[in-house]
Amino acid sequence: MSLTRKLAKRFSNYDRPTSVGSKLRMKRVTPLIEMIEKVSREHCPINILDIGGTKKYWNIFNMQYLYKHKVKITIVNLPSGKMPNDNGPFKFAEADGCNLVDFDDRSFHIAHSNSVVEHVGNWKRMVQFAKEISRVADKYFVQTPNYWFPIEPHFMTPFFHWLPKPIRVCLVSHFQLGHWGKATTIDEAMRIVESHHLLNRKMFHELFPDAVILTERFFCLPKSFIAIKK
Repeated sequence: MSLTRKLAKRFSNYDRPTSVGSKLRMKRVTPLIEMIEKVSREHCPINILDIGGTKKYWNIFNMQYLYKHKVKITIVNLPSGKMPNDNGPFKFAEADGCNLVDFDDRSFHIAHSNSVVEHVGNWKRMVQFAKEISRVADKYFVQTPNYWFPIEPHFMTPFFHWLPKPIRVCLVSHFQLGHWGKATTIDEAMRIVESHHLLNRKMFHELFPDAVILTERFFCLPKSFIAIKK
């Protein structure tokens, strides 16, 4: 197993509360917890739309906590043919996060997205994604990695995202990097490389101008940004 793959497993092992990834995520969601508890005093149940998320992500919350605050979570992803069955506080739906036409304006109390906006495509789609988040909920919590953090979080390779595209395609074609296996064709390598568009702080704030932008740090370096509208 490559070093970057080992790092990816270590940082993204959210099954262990003591893992680096779990500790960072727990600290990251503190503003979300505050938001949930504030909304719970005004509304019951609380309806959250998680765009591009997974049920596993919400394991960081104790299930008893979700029931206590009567949290209902709708998880939306692109059609894949593998949609889970609704269970407990979770409901699953298929939709494009840039076109949430099936959901009415302000139909959720909180919209949530964790490390998704950088995957939706070009800038035009990012703008549409941000507009849909603002449309479907009064409040939102949106997180994205920082372009200027030296380690690319998906490939777990220093400076990877700063390299010219042909070099990134070459690396993906020859090595297992982070969460990705080695690409078998140039087409696959291109699709992998072009599925990540990291943002800097100014770009992120442009997408969410009515939000407060928080900075998540790792060893004092700005690792990611969180847009919060309360």
